[in-house]
Amino acid sequence: MFTTNPFAELSAFLSPFVMQSYIIVMIILVMAGTIYDVLHKKSAQYFFRNWRHVKNKGTQPVSPGDMAALAVKTVVVEALMSGEFCNTRRRIAHLITMYGFLAYAATTIAMVFWYPTPATLAPAILPFLWHVGALMVCFGGYWFWFFIRVDVTAEGNSPFRVVRADLFILALVGSGTLALVWAYFQVINNSWVNVVFGLYVIATTILFGTVPWSKFAHMFFKPAAAFQRRVEEANGSRNNMPLSADKPETLGSVRERSSNY
Repeated sequence: MFTTNPFAELSAFLSPFVMQSYIIVMIILVMAGTIYDVLHKKSAQYFFRNWRHVKNKGTQPVSPGDMAALAVKTVVVEALMSGEFCNTRRRIAHLITMYGFLAYAATTIAMVFWYPTPATLAPAILPFLWHVGALMVCFGGYWFWFFIRVDVTAEGNSPFRVVRADLFILALVGSGTLALVWAYFQVINNSWVNVVFGLYVIATTILFGTVPWSKFAHMFFKPAAAFQRRVEEANGSRNNMPLSADKPETLGSVRERSSNY
């Protein structure tokens, strides 16, 4: 199972062109959804306005070299290590899910575009990483959902209580879970394999098609917000910045808004 490219087997009844077109559409949906999210919530407008305030109210100069160092630190600490999470379990679950998703998504693209049929045999590492990535998504996602969520662990709510903010994590673990079930059903020639594949496509489409209403776009906002915060701390303007009372959704508040995951 771990060495079988499930998309190559799929080509027996679904054209590789259809699979490739689907992935392109999903990428476009993510880009369009993120742009819409930025414009609708005016996050970019707030960011650049606040950036000017940071420069004007700073009490210490920040050299270009310091800015570059802050950018590198932001990438390493916040983007690669999820340093914004103070809770160790939350950080570990987030990292497992994040790197699992990256492996799962990257290998999906590689296998669909370069190895879409049995005639184009994929290197064994690609399906292996695809399966491991999906497993990591499921492990980190279910761990978070049942044992780490604030409204479950601290507020005592049922783990089956669902709100709109849960759309991203539910679609993500749904896609990963159904991917694994679909791949397994292929190996054992289960008659439900096409039904599961259809459910897999639905879950994946929800994941990438609901960016404006889920937390998917946060992965793009959070590094920018973290970099802005580091610059504010470096030039001494952070304590001088008033909070915006009339803007409920700002780039600077991404860290607080996304604390549930």
